[in-house]
Amino acid sequence: MARILLIDDDNAFRTVLGLTLTHFGHAVVEARNGREGLELFLDASADLLITDLVMPEKEGIEVLIALRDRLPPVNIIAMSGGGLGKAETYLRSATLLGAARVLKKPFSNEALLAAVNELLADGK
Repeated sequence: MARILLIDDDNAFRTVLGLTLTHFGHAVVEARNGREGLELFLDASADLLITDLVMPEKEGIEVLIALRDRLPPVNIIAMSGGGLGKAETYLRSATLLGAARVLKKPFSNEALLAAVNELLADGK
C-alpha cells in the first residue's frame, strides 16, 4: 500500500498506530519527536506523514513549517490531544500551516484509516 512516516513522542500510542497501519498493509517508519522525524523524512520516501503536534525537542508545528513548501507537496495528518481544551487551537494552526487532515486525540481506528485512505486515494 503506502509508506507512512509516523511521529509521536508517546511510545505506546505510536506503537498502536503503527501496528494498526501495518495491519492494513502500510509500511510504517516511526520517529519519537519532530527532530528525529525530519531527519528520517529524506530517507523514508514516505507517501504520507502523520505527526503529533505537542512533542519535546521539535514540535509537530515545526515539522509542518519545515515541510510546507516542499515540492512535491507532503501529505500530512496532524493529531493532538493538547490538554485543557488546547487541541482545537493546535489543530486549527496545523490546518493553516498545511496539514491536509487533523485528528483530535483520542480518535478511532476508523477515523485514522478514513483520513489515510482519503489522502492516499486523492493524492493530496
